[in-house]
Amino acid sequence: MTFSIQNIIQHLNAKTSGSFSDFIVENVSIDSRSLQNSNGTLFFALKGSNHDGHDYIESLITKGVRSFVVEYIPNNLEEKANFIIVENTKKALQETAKYYRNLFQFPIIGITGSNGKTIVKEWLNFLLSPDFSVVRSPKSYNSQVGVPLSIFGINEHHNLGLFEAGISQNGEMDILEEIIQPSIGVFTYLGSAHDEGFSSPSEKLLEKVKLFKNCKVVVLEQNDEIENHIACKKITWSFTNKIATVFVEKLLENQLKVNYNSDSFVVTIPFSDEISIKNCVTCIATLLHLGISLEKIQERVANLYPVEIRLQAKKGINNCVLIDDSYSSDYQSLKIALDFLEQQKLHQKKTIILSDIFQSGLPTERLYEKVTSVLQRNNIDRIIVIGETISKYLSELNNVIGFQSTSDFLKQFNTQSFQNETILIKGARSFNFDEIVVLLEEKNHETVLEINLDAISHNLNFYKSKLKPTTNIMVMVKAFGYGNGGFEIAKLLEHHKVDYLGVAFADEGIELRKAGITLPIMVLNPENSSFSAMIAYDLEPEIYSLSGLQEFIKVAQQKNVNSYPIHLKLDTGMHRLGFENHQIQDVISILKETNLVTIKSIFSHLATSDDTSFREFTLEQFSRFEKATSTICKSLKISPIQHILNTSGIFNYSEMQLDMVRLGIGLYGIGNSEEENKKLQQVGTLKSIISQIRTLKKGESVGYSRKFMISKETKVATIPIGYADGIRRSWGNEKGYVFINNQKATILGNVCMDMLMVDVTNIECYEGDEVIIFGEHPSVIEIANVVNTIPYEILTGISQRVKRIFFKN
Repeated sequence: MTFSIQNIIQHLNAKTSGSFSDFIVENVSIDSRSLQNSNGTLFFALKGSNHDGHDYIESLITKGVRSFVVEYIPNNLEEKANFIIVENTKKALQETAKYYRNLFQFPIIGITGSNGKTIVKEWLNFLLSPDFSVVRSPKSYNSQVGVPLSIFGINEHHNLGLFEAGISQNGEMDILEEIIQPSIGVFTYLGSAHDEGFSSPSEKLLEKVKLFKNCKVVVLEQNDEIENHIACKKITWSFTNKIATVFVEKLLENQLKVNYNSDSFVVTIPFSDEISIKNCVTCIATLLHLGISLEKIQERVANLYPVEIRLQAKKGINNCVLIDDSYSSDYQSLKIALDFLEQQKLHQKKTIILSDIFQSGLPTERLYEKVTSVLQRNNIDRIIVIGETISKYLSELNNVIGFQSTSDFLKQFNTQSFQNETILIKGARSFNFDEIVVLLEEKNHETVLEINLDAISHNLNFYKSKLKPTTNIMVMVKAFGYGNGGFEIAKLLEHHKVDYLGVAFADEGIELRKAGITLPIMVLNPENSSFSAMIAYDLEPEIYSLSGLQEFIKVAQQKNVNSYPIHLKLDTGMHRLGFENHQIQDVISILKETNLVTIKSIFSHLATSDDTSFREFTLEQFSRFEKATSTICKSLKISPIQHILNTSGIFNYSEMQLDMVRLGIGLYGIGNSEEENKKLQQVGTLKSIISQIRTLKKGESVGYSRKFMISKETKVATIPIGYADGIRRSWGNEKGYVFINNQKATILGNVCMDMLMVDVTNIECYEGDEVIIFGEHPSVIEIANVVNTIPYEILTGISQRVKRIFFKN
């Protein structure tokens, strides 16, 4: 992607500061943290409710970026860079993408729907790439910002585009349609996703079909309601309606007979679930419209594969972290994966295992020049390349090791050479890099807790939206990140530039420091015996007692430190920890006599912020806090950070936000009211598999103590997860359930230490099938209500022997 900046300036009707006469745009960026920013970057300083890209311009200038699209020029920077000044930078990004899109005239397929957009896009890419030079939106880049960024991946060598469009409210699709300008439309499925942004499903449908207003043809499952709102030609498919353009008959579980015009042919598909079959038929109908031969359709469809659209961070052997992106290899997604590598790196040493890169649309030599440049900008320590082409073009780099094939790498490479590093594994599917992942991933049993990093970012931004821009935010990562994972979440929070992390004990903070976390860390339950270690690792203690204060001052003196930051905890009604009102003068007296410590913050904890029926008590706590804090600050002539709000406090009492708030359980997708939960996204999904299925007869029993007696023939599945993994025994004996193939399977008998058994009599399932222990259904909140506890206890109870997998869409 290169284009003239002068044309963009005219297109935007923008003012300028500086000289753009010789600037050619090589990269468009909105992320100041990306290592791919360089002197060829045009940076759009987007403003949102929780961030302002203008704040990072100065640091970008120091990294070599010289060209910016802004709404204003930050103080003292006018002479240091070149600026294009517009009213709205997001709109300018979209308008720039429209201009760039208009430079190309080849057909583009626009894909929308509630579900299946990314799967259909990736499958169409696989099915059409042998006949076309395809450009497609990377991953799930289908938003108001993601679509423009995707468009900049087009180059003059492409002759077909695949772009998905996602919306969450009225008015968004018109903008995306003008950017994508599809001539062919694909509608995947109309479901409940994003219903909350519309007054009715009909309103959402009307918004979605705006993508097709200038299309020549739209492919969709036969549906009168949807078709009535599409004016152009329609290619419909159906399993029941023979007058559809494509009529499909099921012959076997994974074999379909396709009837189109006067032709009939049979396809074998490598899936048996209903959703995958429908997505597959949508692709077949699209290929038929494009004139792909029946023989090619039969051959290619048989080779379709499950699409992993998420970047996953996994625990590797020898204290490594693996970034698993082993199913795609194109230049656009490589840049995204490298940014994720930088975000999730546990160690300074970075390794990439990379295959030949396909579908770039660029001449081979130019492609690998760009690949070389982006790898060097990301400071990759070791580059392992697999494939004849990439080995040839990257061979002159000092840190490159080349192999002709994946099997050559597996035969020759010693796994012990991977130690204490972060490894990005990225390859085209044909290279079978999943074998490398198996080799380098730490072996655990088949139960995993999947953590959605995008959901964490969403939840963080939701709570930020309740705050003033000047309010600091501390995020609690104690108790192994509420059971979700410590370092990985802390790294994400560091990426989002939160102000503080909070842990319960010093050893948690020490582990984060050892993992490379540099954010300020507050220890909320410090033991006196840990004070020396805290100073050694730059951890800041909560001080809540006179004895603790005196002991820390003593240790500070021994360590020869001055003005060491501490945080005073006041008890305003929680009656757990903290200085009581009658102790305030003693605290002041001690602090007046020393310069060994400095009060970084004063805070308290609300006892009933989650229950607004106790509003008067909460207001009284706040009043007590203000009075005590005022006394301390006046007496010591200081202005420390003040904070009292926890998660539910942010939601219910944002007027009390003061200088900082402390975000805890809400980050992990759990609020304290139905209203709050509607705003949050599910973060953790606990999964396992079916180990064995057996059929039991009347009179037999299941599990210890024969707690469940069979009253009629029952099919029972055993799942390898139990109370040693954190599943409450009280969730057993028909009180709880798991989800298998989108159906409830009731837990039978007692939960065992390492296993539980469920009723699958009416569920079509097989050994090895996936089992959802909790996630959307059942939710952690639902489980907590049934077993008479709180969601915190369910989350933090998940054993660390359960492998955590972190992913980003």
